[in-house]
Amino acid sequence: MRRLDHLMLALSLAVGAAEPLVAQAEPRFVNPGGLSVPRGYTQLVDVPPGRHLLFLSGQVPLDSLGRLVGPGDFRIQARQVFENIRLALAGGGATFKDLVKVTFYLRDVRDLTALREIRDQYVNTAAPPASTLVQVPALFRDDVLLEVEAVAVTGP
Repeated sequence: MRRLDHLMLALSLAVGAAEPLVAQAEPRFVNPGGLSVPRGYTQLVDVPPGRHLLFLSGQVPLDSLGRLVGPGDFRIQARQVFENIRLALAGGGATFKDLVKVTFYLRDVRDLTALREIRDQYVNTAAPPASTLVQVPALFRDDVLLEVEAVAVTGP
């Protein structure tokens, strides 16, 4: 075993990881024992050393000219947000399969079902990213119904 492998094994034992940490090439999407099995997201994403992290600013339903898309229509706004995420990821050489974390800010949590339906058309549902959802009383504009920020991981 290489020195790095020994150190990673010792670290994993020290922090009580369910599985030993070993050198890996791709992020691991894990739902550790003792936690609930989530629907549509992963509890833990383990990103290996040497990978590039892309941090996307919060994306809102504005088009390339800064105009609101879908005033008052959550589904249309959500689709625009995911299209904006797609464009932002492409700018960093990434795709939705590279997402490891998303944070959703919703004006109304009753839109969660629609959000999940639209999200699942974009993200890798076999290895979904870690996720946080927060209902907020307001966003930067009253006519914006959601904002989504994300983190992606690309090549070595």
